[in-house]
Amino acid sequence: MKEEYKPLPLVKNEAIHHFELTVDGHTAFIDYKQSGTKVWLIHTEAPEALEGKGVATALIEKTLAYLEEHHYTLVPLCPLVHAYLKRHPEWQRLLDPSVKPF
Repeated sequence: MKEEYKPLPLVKNEAIHHFELTVDGHTAFIDYKQSGTKVWLIHTEAPEALEGKGVATALIEKTLAYLEEHHYTLVPLCPLVHAYLKRHPEWQRLLDPSVKPF
């Protein structure tokens, strides 16, 4: 994650089921569904103004850290999250037992 994004807070917006990261007034988000300690990451989206700046990667990293800190398990449905987990297999430790490692 780029240094400039490290101090930015991750927001868990429970009202609309988004994990959010706001950069320069623009908000990138991951849609999620949660049941108990199981979290499905469904879709990641960054506004056009943030594309190509590493914001989605920072959002994914912050979201994974949040899930780990709160003892959640992960079901990655979002292709971007899935690709991130393939590149960073150490995060596969968060996978829910119903998900096969990849």
